[in-house]
Amino acid sequence: MLISKLPNVGTTIFTTMSQLAAQTGALNLSQGFPDFDGPDALREAVARHVMAGHNQYAPMTGLPALREQVAIKVGSLYERQVSAEAEVTITPGATQAIFCAIHAVVRPGDEVIVFDPCYDSYEPAVELAGGVCVHQSLSLPGFSIDWQKLADAITPRTRMIVLNTPHNPSGALIESADLDRLAALIRDRDIYLLSDEVYEHLIFDGREHASVLRHDELYQRAFVVSSFGKTYHVTGWKTGYVVAPTALSSELRKVHQYVSFAGVTPLQWALADFMAAHPEHVSELPAFYQAKRDLFCDLLAGSRFSFTRASGTYFQLANYSAIRSDLGDVAMAEWLTREHGVASIPISVFYQTPPAESRLVRFCFAKREETLRQAAERLCAI
Repeated sequence: MLISKLPNVGTTIFTTMSQLAAQTGALNLSQGFPDFDGPDALREAVARHVMAGHNQYAPMTGLPALREQVAIKVGSLYERQVSAEAEVTITPGATQAIFCAIHAVVRPGDEVIVFDPCYDSYEPAVELAGGVCVHQSLSLPGFSIDWQKLADAITPRTRMIVLNTPHNPSGALIESADLDRLAALIRDRDIYLLSDEVYEHLIFDGREHASVLRHDELYQRAFVVSSFGKTYHVTGWKTGYVVAPTALSSELRKVHQYVSFAGVTPLQWALADFMAAHPEHVSELPAFYQAKRDLFCDLLAGSRFSFTRASGTYFQLANYSAIRSDLGDVAMAEWLTREHGVASIPISVFYQTPPAESRLVRFCFAKREETLRQAAERLCAI
């Protein structure tokens, strides 16, 4: 008899809600992907490199030109000089990067602290490494770290802490003072960090991204993960990267080379070209997505949903208590999709133990203006 290694894992809520949206013809504000395309110059570069014959394996660690562009960006934005050769690794997507980082250091019996609500790929990767996830709920309503609870959760078996900023699903941000507190807490312990920063450029209202790359002490024990797909509106390219100190990068690469070996070659060439030619793209992203957030929230102001505008990511949480307090969030998401033609994601799925009476759903506003207007019109009519 087959015994599952992941007995508690089924079809993800993202697949479920996207399928339901397709079946019902609903507007899909559930899964986190844009309904618009990436820059023309970037897509044209892919075709150019395919036709130029760049179709064989890229180096295991990533195309040198792309790793160099990442190192330039890290130096420019975060004032950290990293070695493109030794500290930057290109991966087929951020999820694979997260998996490899976890498997690089987590051994059977190790504990990994995650903050709920959290992205659903963390725990399966930890379990497959033989580790155990220790869930710490972020404090509501602001989704902040409870530092006393975190201190109490750390044991001699703690091997890794997973950070996510900007935070999916809440859009909350970690501050630089938080990183200082974390450094003090783990200073004399053999604990590594996985910093999931895939929404690093989606920061609003003039705030700054407190990247672990900025923090001298924490970087020495960190894997910092980011995503070209999120940054360049091409999530289907499944291309990401990890920046980590040389020793940690070496261990990560040992895993990476036997999971996928390398990423897609012409995509890496295209990204390297575009990053070199258009460094302004990342600086323009905050205003680009803040305009979408503000449009969606302004339109929702006439609805019965209540919300606080997200500080980052391209997700907006909304409380539906005034509409259907009788429904849990999974049932509410299904009801909104079937009855009102707008698909969302229930927040309880991001928790090991959801808060009692949670009435939050997540909408993705990485959509065209017409999509956001149509969705808001339907939501305001409820």
